[in-house]
Amino acid sequence: MLKLYTYQGCSTCRNAVKWLKTHHVPFNEIAIRETPPIIDELSAMLDARDGDLRSLFNTSGQDYRAMGLKDKLPTMAVKDALQLLTKHGNLVKRPFAIDQAKRILLVGFKDAEWERRFQV
Repeated sequence: MLKLYTYQGCSTCRNAVKWLKTHHVPFNEIAIRETPPIIDELSAMLDARDGDLRSLFNTSGQDYRAMGLKDKLPTMAVKDALQLLTKHGNLVKRPFAIDQAKRILLVGFKDAEWERRFQV
């Protein structure tokens, strides 16, 4: 089943939830701050994003800025960056949708991309 990591205060997450419900796509919603994605999920998403580590980060978030990740991320080891994401759910770009069995790996919400991926 699709895992959808979301943050309650995120309008993009709410839009993704609404979209999934409208299109009758079953999913399990997980609070990203309390339960961030695990290393295996982050690694799979990173592969799906052609190794673009920055695309997994919520670059507009306060935590990203406060930690100075704009400057640190380009030289950070992938292992260290993924560990950081597993410890700080606020750093993960959301919504974060993953169903490895069906090869659905989406980060962020763009209606057209989701329609194409879910073939609705």
